[in-house]
Amino acid sequence: MAHEIETAADGRAAFFAARKSAWHALGTTTVEAQTAEAALELAYLSGWNVHKAPLTATSTDSDGNELHLPVNGKYATVRTNPFNGQREPLGVVGKVYQPIQNEEHTELLNQLVDQSGARFETAGSLRGGREVFVTMKLPEHMLVGDVDPVDLYIAAMNSHDGSAPFRFVVTPIRVVCANTQRAALNNAVSTFSIRHTRSAKSNIEAARQALNLAFKFQDQFQLAAEQMIQQTMAEDHFRTYIDKLFPAPSKDATTRVHDTYREKRNTLDFLFNEANTNAPIRGTRWAGYQAVTEYIDHYAPTQRNQWADNEKTARALSSLGKNSVNLKHHAFALANA
Repeated sequence: MAHEIETAADGRAAFFAARKSAWHALGTTTVEAQTAEAALELAYLSGWNVHKAPLTATSTDSDGNELHLPVNGKYATVRTNPFNGQREPLGVVGKVYQPIQNEEHTELLNQLVDQSGARFETAGSLRGGREVFVTMKLPEHMLVGDVDPVDLYIAAMNSHDGSAPFRFVVTPIRVVCANTQRAALNNAVSTFSIRHTRSAKSNIEAARQALNLAFKFQDQFQLAAEQMIQQTMAEDHFRTYIDKLFPAPSKDATTRVHDTYREKRNTLDFLFNEANTNAPIRGTRWAGYQAVTEYIDHYAPTQRNQWADNEKTARALSSLGKNSVNLKHHAFALANA
């Protein structure tokens, strides 16, 4: 979810968090939500009324008169902006696409909470309303090697521009330094997409499958993590590991590039050999992997832009970006090889 949290002109954010330090470090709301309905309301996700409108192209004739030409088989998804009440387009979709309102999955989300004991942790709107999400935290964390606590979250995500289905993603968060990890396990274990439906029976089955996904992921993740924490990783092994993840620049690269790379390697060496966050797991493959995820989340250079105008937001968005997630996948696979 490496895109901007939607914000209004007056600074209000389409985001809710159940605690000050949100799992992706965005937002400031600290209100508890006991139900999906409450989470949506707090995150300005209610009452969007997403619908399809025929798409037209604007042109002019030879006399300069404005023409509105229908685009056959194409529609715009349109919503009511939750901040100003104005209609606005979100994306372009085809004839078979059926909008699904944010409220339509509240029953399913409430079932997940009721059946698992999870609690609503965050909810929000990304990319100007094109994607929405709700996250739930499972009540008990894993303890890798009896020393390293890891929490498990279920993130439910949907798009309103036709770019993605409604889907569940299971992601572990290492409590000691709040790293957002996406382990390179079987995709069928860590991600699950469902058909959009209002049927209660289908929702119950979908909730059951999503829970099975979470518990299966937890079992496999903990097994892999336990194996990694039982295996030593010497300094030379760690350096080889880092060489594969962060190849050295070519000899003809600029001095600045070489200096930046040297600084990166020094930081990674510190995280592996000296950082307090790795103290209980020092010298293991699990520590090597955690050094990489901690570097990506907390030390890797970030760039501010119109969607991330401060260091905290820029770093949160960067750590959850596609490149960062892919790098974490690669790091997990190498450490677990």
